[in-house]
Amino acid sequence: MGEKTYERERDADKALSLIEAKLTTGDWTDPQRAKVKLGDYADNWISERTNLRPRTVEIYKGLLKRYIRPHLGGMPIGKLDTAAVREWRALLLGNGIGESEVAKAYRFLRAVLMTAADDQIIPRNPCRIRGAGEEKPEERPALTVAKVFELADLMPVRLRALVLLATFASLRWGEVAALRRMDLDLAAQTVSVRQQHVELDTGELLVGPPKSRAGVRTVAIPEAIIPALRDHLDQFTAPEADALIFTGSRGGILRRSNFRRAAKWDENTRKIGFPGLHFHDLRHTGNTIAASSGASLKDLMQRMGHDSVRAALIYQHSTAEADRRIADAMNVKIANNPNGSSSGLSRSS
Repeated sequence: MGEKTYERERDADKALSLIEAKLTTGDWTDPQRAKVKLGDYADNWISERTNLRPRTVEIYKGLLKRYIRPHLGGMPIGKLDTAAVREWRALLLGNGIGESEVAKAYRFLRAVLMTAADDQIIPRNPCRIRGAGEEKPEERPALTVAKVFELADLMPVRLRALVLLATFASLRWGEVAALRRMDLDLAAQTVSVRQQHVELDTGELLVGPPKSRAGVRTVAIPEAIIPALRDHLDQFTAPEADALIFTGSRGGILRRSNFRRAAKWDENTRKIGFPGLHFHDLRHTGNTIAASSGASLKDLMQRMGHDSVRAALIYQHSTAEADRRIADAMNVKIANNPNGSSSGLSRSS
């Protein structure tokens, strides 16, 4: 607990009583451990979480290096308070860091300091700024079915089926790139997601399980794209069961950067009228189409590969809003119809 000398026994007893009271209520903190620098504590926090995925570790280390260590890294963890956190967040935003990035950095800092509070290094977590960890991502576009096929038809032949499958099976890039022949069952019209490719910023490529337990799933494929998939398997996929379905031009692992180059992604997305389209927007498109079919929340979660209902609810909410717009448009037409008054409808019913 650290040593301190008191001139009078009465003062020592009083101090001891205060410490005992804090121990009883759980409010005691270790003054020695509170001297550790935030940057060092955060480093240890990351290394101690051995269950983190490599990509997650890379993201956390990047947030620490870019946003936390330069401003708060040298501060003793016990000196951090909500005012310091608020000032740090305002500084990042003032320096032009995007709100989404700042929210990620804030959530990471909050998680680190939550552990410090649990370990009784600090009395409570100073990350108490309402809404600071919430991201408000820009609305991403969803293509029409016609635009998906228009984009697919602009692709080199070996990449056409990839665009169709990623869209209509709602697959992430890492999932579609890791698919093997045995994952595709054309007779049953399904694709099974068993693993994913993860590309680190260092260029290292890892093969591992999907993002969550729910990510391991089997997804039904529309019959309309089966011919394209069959042609692709015949022309571009090796016959072995574990052969990668989609590969680079020389048969190697297809990386995202190589795909973008070969697909002339920026050029072709401009051609269809969607400049700035992300590959992930294909998954967003598939999810939107799935939600518009009237699928249940549980079915949407299964198809999307999500443990949480949050993302599925977003798509259901979007579909509900679209349905309300349809009803409102109908209402306008009814109201503008001389025979469409409520009294007229009542007489004819």
